[in-house]
Amino acid sequence: MNLLNYLYFIIITGFGIKFLFQRAGKVCHPLNKELMLSFDGPELFWTLTFSTGLLALSAPGALDLMAIRLLVLESLCLIGLFVVKRKPVWSAVSIFYLLYIAWLLIGLSYSPAPAYGFRVILKYLYPLCIMLFASAVVRDGEVFLKAGLCARWVAIVCLIFFIVPGINILVPGVFWYSTACAIHFIPICIFSLALYFYGRKNKKDLLYAVIFAMPCFLWVFRTSIMGIILAVMTFFYFRYRMKSLPIIIGIMLLSVIAVFTIPSLKEKMFKNGDVTIEQLQEGKISKDNINSNARFAMWEHLQNRFYTNKQLQGSGTGSVQNYMYTHRIFGGLKVPHSDYIQMLCDNGIIAVVIYILIGITLIIHTLSVYNHTYSSVVRLCAITAGSSMAGLLLTLYSDNVVNYSMATLSMPLGFYGMMLGLNKQDK
Repeated sequence: MNLLNYLYFIIITGFGIKFLFQRAGKVCHPLNKELMLSFDGPELFWTLTFSTGLLALSAPGALDLMAIRLLVLESLCLIGLFVVKRKPVWSAVSIFYLLYIAWLLIGLSYSPAPAYGFRVILKYLYPLCIMLFASAVVRDGEVFLKAGLCARWVAIVCLIFFIVPGINILVPGVFWYSTACAIHFIPICIFSLALYFYGRKNKKDLLYAVIFAMPCFLWVFRTSIMGIILAVMTFFYFRYRMKSLPIIIGIMLLSVIAVFTIPSLKEKMFKNGDVTIEQLQEGKISKDNINSNARFAMWEHLQNRFYTNKQLQGSGTGSVQNYMYTHRIFGGLKVPHSDYIQMLCDNGIIAVVIYILIGITLIIHTLSVYNHTYSSVVRLCAITAGSSMAGLLLTLYSDNVVNYSMATLSMPLGFYGMMLGLNKQDK
């Protein structure tokens, strides 16, 4: 089965290289299968790359293939910037992101494990490459819709393999882990919701939005539940502004009620099943009541080792990953289950501040573009990027979102890059 993943990698990479350097190719119209469109090479490459981020192509014994694929895709995106005739669109988000990568590179100079640090940088670099490439390539709404709908189609196939008993063994390592998939489904859910409100009011899109919101609840993944809730609330704020407050408050109340009334969620959330909503109202629920699966203890351990007395700069890029791979701690965990904790330990407060600035600036910029354009396609792209980013920023608190950046962070940054390109063409 490992050989199949290598074969899939070769096939997808081969098509990617072919698409990137060919003049043009025919594709079906994203909304009308009877019509054919002509995409240039970079547009074909973008559609393939954006829509296949959910493919991990990993398996036991083939873990290095993930790093190789990440490096290959980043290289192709950077090469593609010279192939495409249009220039990338720069924004404050791009500048902050470059500043963040520069700070990670500085962190290599005092890192105890530069090799691990380099791999960490690769994971952060991919969304930046995706964003810049998309901003240069995408100038037509059809390209944006094609890439988004193809990504949704891949997500549907992935979901089928996860929910139909037994068939997932047919594709071991092809798709990312369920935790990564659940986070990937957040942008897909928001994209489907946006299609419903700004497209043809097709009820199928609304159904897809519900379908892709469900896995995190069915699998009881608290991180992705928080992410999808915040993403949906942000979506309605984009659309209705202050009029959305009743909707947002309603969603928050329903979320709190769900935590205390759904047995599986309550059991996973709290150490003691006797915790009640009345205790929450009285302020009697503390951190000690939360079932963190040893996360809090692990975070404290890592901070004491790598962050204390090094608050500004941390211990160097890759320090946490090196430590967790070379020491058996907390049952042999290899990741800290919090990207913000890893940022603090590796690169200090400076890294966390810059990264949060990237996310907040993206949300503010997409909201500004959304409010100042009459193009429905640009608005659709802006609301998808901004809302998705809000949700994913929250998931970084208690999951390894950066480790899955090919499937997770590349989505809101990819939508944002497409928004930049579409908005430039619109102007």
